[in-house]
Amino acid sequence: MISFEDALGLVLDSVFETGTEEVSFMDSCGRILAEDVISDSDIPAFDRSAVDGYACKRESLAFEMEVVDFIPAGKNPSVKVGLMQCSKIMTGAWIPEGCDVVIMVEETEILPSGKVRFTGSDPKPNIMHRGEDVKAGEAVLMKGTKIKPQDIGVMASLGHTRVTVGKRPLVGIISTGSELVEPPFHPSPGQIRNSNAYQLTAQTIRAGAVPSYYGIAIDEEEATYNLVSKALAENNIVLLTGGVSMGDLDLVPDVIRKLGVDILFTRVAVQPGKPTTFGVHPKALIFALPGNTVSSFVQFELLIRPAISKMMGYKMNPAILKLPIKKRYKRIRADRLGWLPAKITPDGFVSPVEYHGSAHLTALSEADGLISIQQGRYVIEEGDTVDFRLF
Repeated sequence: MISFEDALGLVLDSVFETGTEEVSFMDSCGRILAEDVISDSDIPAFDRSAVDGYACKRESLAFEMEVVDFIPAGKNPSVKVGLMQCSKIMTGAWIPEGCDVVIMVEETEILPSGKVRFTGSDPKPNIMHRGEDVKAGEAVLMKGTKIKPQDIGVMASLGHTRVTVGKRPLVGIISTGSELVEPPFHPSPGQIRNSNAYQLTAQTIRAGAVPSYYGIAIDEEEATYNLVSKALAENNIVLLTGGVSMGDLDLVPDVIRKLGVDILFTRVAVQPGKPTTFGVHPKALIFALPGNTVSSFVQFELLIRPAISKMMGYKMNPAILKLPIKKRYKRIRADRLGWLPAKITPDGFVSPVEYHGSAHLTALSEADGLISIQQGRYVIEEGDTVDFRLF
């Protein structure tokens, strides 16, 4: 049994990148940039007004000013503004030559003569200068960035409509166990519905990869061998659930060895999810996860999601909050790093949800994330600060 830190290190050291592809910028949200995005122009492209008002020389503010032009957004100034003159201007419009300040409409008075008088004091310039946000040739989005909706807006402002991103890893998913039936069917006595495959499929999509479900492998070596062989040939990562403990029908470790998988670990000092197996095949990485639903969920988040991210060229940094725990928590065993489903309360605490163990799937639906409990720690007192990892 190895530590979680060592297990994660082995997984990340085994990751290979999946290459790159070019896509439309509108199809790139959530993808990982494989190259810097370079600005082709200054932003703003010209000096422009930050407010609706009047553009003028600062020394003209002590005088009544003649309005010599009206400049809406999108129209070029038609005249140069001199002393005791101004141009009426709209937000975003081009600042006319000779002006160094825009006074807001709210700080002006229109006189019967039609001239404008400044009624405020010491106005801000209210001018957005050319290139003050971005200079032409500057990198505005960096390689390795996970693209967000606001990054799409940045690319649109640059005319950067094609973008190179990391390819999405292909992930094959297999459930093992003759006791499983698919969700549309009512289980007979002794059977259970297959939830792991669909949970892992959703987690895979959220992680940015492309899942393929290969079905249920019954507890026969040939059936398991055939499904795993097919999945290894067609994917970058293969996920199995069940069949990794010490029972007579836990066939997965022997099967994957026969398929040429070099197994790097079979036990991790975490709770839940100790019987997690990881290996490397010439064509893919393979994870054999425990059959209990919470265990498989947690191990995906801890080990597989970071691997998927790295395959696309992204370093995943999980969101960890330091929050006080709402109530005292005690665990029976402390020989492993613990992960406890919990939710954030309206008053800023984190509170463990009702949790009956690694098969209690509905506990995850109530939770916002996981409290991590260090190996060797039995008790967390009310109000103690804990590390809380968001899903």
